[in-house]
Amino acid sequence: MDVEIVSDSEASKPNAKGRGPGRRLHGAIAHKLGTDILSGKYAPGDVLGGEVAFAEELKVSRSAYREAIQVLTAKGLVASRPKAGTRVLPRDRWNLLDPEVLGWAFAGEPDVEFVRSLFELRAIVEPAAARLAAQRRDKADLKTMKDALAAMRTHTLTTELGRAADRDFHNAILQATRNDALKVLSASIGAAVNWTTQFKQRSRALPRNPIPDHVKVYDAIAAGDANAAADAMNVLVDLALEDTRSSMEG
Repeated sequence: MDVEIVSDSEASKPNAKGRGPGRRLHGAIAHKLGTDILSGKYAPGDVLGGEVAFAEELKVSRSAYREAIQVLTAKGLVASRPKAGTRVLPRDRWNLLDPEVLGWAFAGEPDVEFVRSLFELRAIVEPAAARLAAQRRDKADLKTMKDALAAMRTHTLTTELGRAADRDFHNAILQATRNDALKVLSASIGAAVNWTTQFKQRSRALPRNPIPDHVKVYDAIAAGDANAAADAMNVLVDLALEDTRSSMEG
């Protein structure tokens, strides 16, 4: 996936979201390089080109390039050393659950094993979270889940609004666990849900409507039935994996 790098002159123009020009520029560079690393264009152990050469190739300032490298360094993708240059780190050093890194992985063609590992993570975390949510949720949690379901029905998962509602639903379950260790996973789980849902629709429409599966999870949580909530979430994640596998094979 090609990423447009905005020139320094273009980057000096404000945008609607109010992000500073420097942030826009180095963010775009980080996105391009991160996508290249996650796609395998640069493999672990590879040394990226020199700062001057890269800045000239991308037609950006050296400072913007350096800031982009700092972003990649913070996410565990690269390490820079004087005279040795910037080297891509081993994959086990990458912060693969960082929402932005997940976005870079799905900007290209994600590795099948990586997609499988995301669903294995979800299969471990989300049914347990649904079980706790059924035991600990309050009226506000249930309202958030119910509102998210309504938005999913209204907008459908083919739209960004619908996928945002899907993220809200899964996030509400994690929040309802009242478990701080689980709650910190909400951004990562939400990003995984979002990107896999988008990925399934790249070449064709969703093979089925997954909203009824979400409703079953909600109904069990609302009823306070911990076992049913865990079972329903297990089914939801398993079916989502099958949909994704089918899309990758198709």
